[in-house]
Amino acid sequence: MTLYRFLTPEDAALLCAQPTGLFDRPVDPDQTRAFLESALHVIAVAQDDDLILSFASATILLHPDKPPAMFINEVGTRDEHQRKGHASRVTRMLIDHADAADLDGVWLGTEPDNAPALALYRSLKGDERTFVGFAWDGAFDLD
Repeated sequence: MTLYRFLTPEDAALLCAQPTGLFDRPVDPDQTRAFLESALHVIAVAQDDDLILSFASATILLHPDKPPAMFINEVGTRDEHQRKGHASRVTRMLIDHADAADLDGVWLGTEPDNAPALALYRSLKGDERTFVGFAWDGAFDLD
């Protein structure tokens, strides 16, 4: 039976023990603890026993002139568990969390050719917008 829940700091070992196929890179224990211990980070999961099938993670953004808002960092589902509603449910959990916390909205971005992500976010009735994104991905030499 699939359990849907938010992870807590007590779940660090569970997260670190996940086999490959869910996250882009191996889970780092130090990053995991820092993420789970921060009130500004949240992760919702679909879990079957000790296996996380799907997750959605978010960061609460603070700024001096704006109320807090949620940025959804990433949504992922193991290949063999896709198209079963897990990603939709964990993403909705984050949106509901933002609503319950009286945050000033939720936003995220994805690549224009990421058809599964676009279908998911459209199914959740997201207000689709166009914006230009820039990345530095480790290349910090600005001279």
